Amino acid sequence: MKTRNCKVLVIGAGPGGYVAAIRAGQLGMDTVIVEGQRAGGTCLIRGCIPSKALIHAAHSFHKLANHAKEGGHMGISIPGPAELKMADTVAWKDSIVDRLNKGVEALLKNAGVELINGWAEFQDAKTVKIGKGKDALLIQAENVILANGSIPIELPFMKYGEHVISSKEALSLQELPKRIAVVGGGYIGLELGITFRMLGSEVTVVEAMNSVLPIFDKELRRPLEIAIKKQKIAVHTKVFAKGIEENKDGSVDLLYTPKDAEEGTEPERLTVDKVLVTVGRRPMSAALAPTGVALDERGFVKVNNKCETNMKGVYAIGDVCDLGEMLAHVASFQGEMVAEILAGHNRAYEPAAVPAIVFTEPEVVSVGLSPDEAKAAGHPVITGKFPLAANGRALTQEAEKTAGFIRVTAREDDHRILGIQGVGTHISELVGEWTLAIEMGALLEDIAHTIHAHPTMTEMTHEGVLATLGHAIHSM
Repeated sequence: MKTRNCKVLVIGAGPGGYVAAIRAGQLGMDTVIVEGQRAGGTCLIRGCIPSKALIHAAHSFHKLANHAKEGGHMGISIPGPAELKMADTVAWKDSIVDRLNKGVEALLKNAGVELINGWAEFQDAKTVKIGKGKDALLIQAENVILANGSIPIELPFMKYGEHVISSKEALSLQELPKRIAVVGGGYIGLELGITFRMLGSEVTVVEAMNSVLPIFDKELRRPLEIAIKKQKIAVHTKVFAKGIEENKDGSVDLLYTPKDAEEGTEPERLTVDKVLVTVGRRPMSAALAPTGVALDERGFVKVNNKCETNMKGVYAIGDVCDLGEMLAHVASFQGEMVAEILAGHNRAYEPAAVPAIVFTEPEVVSVGLSPDEAKAAGHPVITGKFPLAANGRALTQEAEKTAGFIRVTAREDDHRILGIQGVGTHISELVGEWTLAIEMGALLEDIAHTIHAHPTMTEMTHEGVLATLGHAIHSM
């Protein structure tokens, strides 16, 4: 058996792991990264990137459908309806994934990081074995960064298979399902559900909570709920999925009952071709048993604000740890941070704000506190809103049709910005300024006195701040 010793061993080449490895390599540390599948992880290979590619394709197809209507649209018409070849769309999506995968591998190589493909089998907290028999490789490290990631939660009464799929399979379907049921009205379910609807599927969402996207307040959800209704997506809230029954024609019946139904109540049936289950994700921590690393009751690795575990020299970042949200940008931030800690830098995970984005149509974005959260935290609050319909750039992109807006929350006494939320087409591109404003402790006046380029949608941030101060220029 061959043996490899290194300064830093990273397990998992997702957005947390590969960033940690690259930064460690840049800082001159002998670094090895082990990945069981492809560099890039869930986000790049089977999550964020491929889903955004399909979302873009769906938008393009939907726009072509408008141009094919009688009289066309915007003075543009095409002679007949657009045709979708799902397999070709997926192949285009895969080409983007392949480019980015190769890009990550090249970045690792340029940073002097050794990428080893294979599944890491832990011997102890700082030793892993890759492969079997005489060809196996034993890697021993001074420091280990666990970036194992997460996988979709599977419902025990609806196992994944031909008819029941996770987001991973949904992004690689070779044929567009005529009818699809989405179990779970969170961000993954709604992003994919709306995508399939724009591509032409009949879509039904089944959600156990009182509303879709329950993590956001009612005011922020409202434009999205209206858009979902206009897109003729059926939504059943306060219901539990109970299982499926296969039909002779190849379809399945999704069985579901109201949340408050009495025991023995006959379930309702929904006939579909595919059932997409999006009820959350769980950490991939089962393989960590031999390490002695402490887990919480949900299976997340326990860490402090430096991502240190209970084992000296062993760190955990991203979806597998219990610090921060399960978001790719959180994992990347923590990966860079841990690499710098190993190099002797003074770093800690203490962000003032973490942006959350839902890439639905319209998009929903939130950074910092909502008005209700700010009040609950004891802040004296003032708020301001600005509609997309009053922004010239939004109108030229037809972004105003979603009845979206930007909302700013600040302290009344010192005008410190506490949170910014927004809903609307293309609104996710504004999130950088919002996050930076909160991270830097910006006051309303800091943004109000900053020149914003015209015509851009960033002007809405400026106008939203002015509205909070009581004197928006372009809004009644």
